[in-house]
Amino acid sequence: MIRRHPVLSFLLLTLGFSAVFYFLMRGGEARGGIMRYYVTGVMWCPALAALIVQRQVGAGADALGWRFGEMRWWIGAYLVPVLYGLVAYSIIWLSGLGGFPEPAFLVDNAKMVGLPVSPFVASLLMVAVLAGPGVLLSCASALGEELGWRGFLTPRLVARYGYAGGSALVGFIWAAWHVPILFWPKYLGSTPMPFAMACFFVSLIASSFVYTWLRLRSGSVWPAALLHASHNVFIPLVFTPLTIETGERTAYAVDEFGFMLAAVNVGLAFVFWWRRGELPKTAAA
Repeated sequence: MIRRHPVLSFLLLTLGFSAVFYFLMRGGEARGGIMRYYVTGVMWCPALAALIVQRQVGAGADALGWRFGEMRWWIGAYLVPVLYGLVAYSIIWLSGLGGFPEPAFLVDNAKMVGLPVSPFVASLLMVAVLAGPGVLLSCASALGEELGWRGFLTPRLVARYGYAGGSALVGFIWAAWHVPILFWPKYLGSTPMPFAMACFFVSLIASSFVYTWLRLRSGSVWPAALLHASHNVFIPLVFTPLTIETGERTAYAVDEFGFMLAAVNVGLAFVFWWRRGELPKTAAA
């Protein structure tokens, strides 16, 4: 079964392993407490499935893209979420969909830093910590997903369906895998679930074009893991908390479940699709 249908086997194994954590996470809070360990566990399920399938088909773990690749891809991957976050949230702040900066965020940072500095300086220090050690810690869990989605699945689906088709399909699978997790109370925020889920799916399918491009262009899974980790730090822990609610409309615009990030990611997907000619010829379709 695994040797004849490696992709299907990978998907079934990922679903089976993840189901354990879906069950453990049911009805829990989105963040904090033991939930963070459940989250790390479920994020490593795609990696476990990929390693099992690779071993069975005799491809070896190296085929997942373990090599480090050139540093320029690492730097680019780290900066991409910062750049699209700045674009999306600058539009939100300047248009009045949300305000900037959120005073409570500055005050909380002053308390957490514990130094005799102003809230503004404390916030700069906090962002610096998140941007450095915070991203490194996030990478430890993001790597689990990326070994599966980008290390194993992406090269196979792109080889069969081309760059655009493979990227879109991986993005859809990636988003669908999150669905049981998104039913946690308070995870989706205050917007209607159909709206939040639509924005989330669009955002992940579009951003998959960026992940695919980096994975294939660099020949390494590490830039994808770093991009994932950078996103998981800068979007929910920096840009969203910095945004002041200016009414119900703010919730519809911000975070992974708002329309602004989805719209910016669609534009970014088009940019990387336009650059598909820079990829290996077998992936440029």
